[in-house]
Amino acid sequence: MTGTFLGMPTFPEAARAATADAQLRHNLRKATHTIRDKRAEAVGELDDWTRLRAAGKAVKDRTLRHLDHYLEQLEASVTAAGGQVHWAADAAEANRIVTDLVRATGERELVKVKSMATQEIGLNEALEAAGITAYETDLAELIVQLGDDLPSHILVPAIHRNRAEIREIFLREMAAWGTAAPDGLTDDPRALADAARVHLREKFLSTKVAVSGANFAVAETGTLVVLESEGNGRMCLTLPETLISVVGIEKTIPTWDDLDIFLQTLPRSSTGERMNPYTSTWTGVTPGDGPQEFHLVLLDNGRSDVLADEVGRQALRCIRCSACLNICPVYERTGGHAYGSVYPGPIGAILTPQLKGTGGELEASLPYASSLCGACYEVCPVAIDIPEVLVHLREEVASAGGAGHRVEKAAMAAAEWVLDDDRRLGLAQRAVASARSLVPRRLPGPVGAWTDTRDLPDIPEESFRQWWRTREKGKRKRS
Repeated sequence: MTGTFLGMPTFPEAARAATADAQLRHNLRKATHTIRDKRAEAVGELDDWTRLRAAGKAVKDRTLRHLDHYLEQLEASVTAAGGQVHWAADAAEANRIVTDLVRATGERELVKVKSMATQEIGLNEALEAAGITAYETDLAELIVQLGDDLPSHILVPAIHRNRAEIREIFLREMAAWGTAAPDGLTDDPRALADAARVHLREKFLSTKVAVSGANFAVAETGTLVVLESEGNGRMCLTLPETLISVVGIEKTIPTWDDLDIFLQTLPRSSTGERMNPYTSTWTGVTPGDGPQEFHLVLLDNGRSDVLADEVGRQALRCIRCSACLNICPVYERTGGHAYGSVYPGPIGAILTPQLKGTGGELEASLPYASSLCGACYEVCPVAIDIPEVLVHLREEVASAGGAGHRVEKAAMAAAEWVLDDDRRLGLAQRAVASARSLVPRRLPGPVGAWTDTRDLPDIPEESFRQWWRTREKGKRKRS
């Protein structure tokens, strides 16, 4: 998705290393269980949660079916409100547009609101190559940036770090990026937040350009919406002179009435709160109030291809709540870095292969990064059937071939030939039974991975058919 994730190993290889990290597993288990328990309590308070979930799914499905219409309506509404709309077919075009817009202001620094779309396209790296510095202002994103790290969670990008590690990062790195961390900084959460607040305040007050994403874009009015919990977004969206928002085309919703549904489901599903602490909305430009120049960059970057897939398109319903990550037994043990993408967890396992294709080894491995337990589907506030899409993508990967899948296909073809004829099946059963002492406990070669976590069943001395014949012969003799 971004240059920072290039060259990542396949999921099985990365997961093997991650599960061996006891500290990482402790951090993940503590954080995901805390968030999932809060979510369950918040959702349990609503008698109509099932209806809200169905309504959110219906709104997203209707929008995706008529996305061309709503995107044109969004463009017209934003333009009428004084904003400018830019269309980006891919990451390179989006990065070029944003870089040119920042250069046009004459500024060399900007502040950012947490945005997965800009991480997806590698915007920070593109800006850096152009001599422009982007400062992350979300606390977790700040930790990741200062630590020269990669995000590992949709909601809490630094979930893999504990308080002691964060303290060390602040003490070591803050001074190089701006205001230094105070001497004697402890790992108390309040002290860490205060250090970040002082560090960021200077940037908020002095930087004239901001870049954001958006959780939703309301087509009927051209209004963009950002939900966040710290207030940094509000600072970025109101203080700078120029605001540039990079938004995936799937974030469009038709009306404000539709927005009401998601303002109920998103906070409860993500942070376990009844109502979001900071919900910022802006519509174009208002003279004398807030940014006086607003640019909306609508990003495709593979989304049209996803939309064309009748099974896979449901991934575009995602509202980035992260509930699927927090409930997933695989994510809890491996963390987000193992997925090799900005989008980790169950949603990443279906979104990344669709946005990038399944031709790469990493992308081809992601549909298998699941036990298919279905817990992700049960908690999804827009009812994305992730297991269904995973199986769909596995079929696509298998159809494309590859060493392991070629062996599997050959094995299935051989099995069909044997099972299709009663005589051949009998001969095969007798042959296997006579050689059962020679059968290894672990399969060799490309199919060996199957027995890494499974035992081959014991081969009986005789098949059921042989046993039945012996039994019937015994009956006839006795009679």
